[in-house]
Amino acid sequence: MKTIKLFPKTQIIGMFLMMSAIMYGQDPVKVAPDVYKKILLENDAVRVIELEITAGQTIPWHSHPDHTAYALTDAKIEITDKGKPAVVADIKAGEVLFIPKVTHMAKNIGTSSAKLIVTEIKPKMAKKMMTKTDDKHNHKH
Repeated sequence: MKTIKLFPKTQIIGMFLMMSAIMYGQDPVKVAPDVYKKILLENDAVRVIELEITAGQTIPWHSHPDHTAYALTDAKIEITDKGKPAVVADIKAGEVLFIPKVTHMAKNIGTSSAKLIVTEIKPKMAKKMMTKTDDKHNHKH
């Protein structure tokens, strides 16, 4: 007689959440190091990243906090936000875009490489938590 082992619902839900985190929500620098080429600056407030996406190249699912994108070149990018249909962004060199916190994927549908500078604005909550931790360590009894 064969025994069938059943997984408790909590284990199945946990596995689903882990897979969701793997498929979505990843750091763009880790997901696409060939695109997110160089971190120009990182501190408690921001992370500034230089990126270049070649014609036809796709950046897999990844997440950003609130951020800006400054276009160094003209670009035609198809962007798919999680749970939404794809949209095409025609970006001109010198344009700056503000993009709220998002999980998305992107594809360069233009005929040349797109170069941008992305500035991720780190959540204020992280900064507040750092301050509370520092206060605890610096408090004299």
